[in-house]
Amino acid sequence: MKILLRLSALIDTANERIGKVAAWFGLMAVIVCTVNAIFRYTLNMSSNAWLEIQWYFNSVMFLLVAAWALKRNDHVRIDVISGKLSRRAQAWSMWSASSEHMVMDGM
Repeated sequence: MKILLRLSALIDTANERIGKVAAWFGLMAVIVCTVNAIFRYTLNMSSNAWLEIQWYFNSVMFLLVAAWALKRNDHVRIDVISGKLSRRAQAWSMWSASSEHMVMDGM
């Protein structure tokens, strides 16, 4: 059991470090979007490459920050429904949604 607890702590630490680094990609996406808009509307210059890199930054941020947000309980869920459920029902709801998400991502 100690081995599993150490493994869990190691995974949590890795997720936290990866999440903190990946969160900066959100800021980079905003900067790229802003610069792209300024160039497009002031200098009449635009490139699909800027839009592509913005999408890549968003993708990196959302994919790598997800585990960290889940650990911190900062993830998005429908509180209107889950707020009315018991703690046990909330746990089952979270488990089933997470399992479904992992299965769908694996396809």
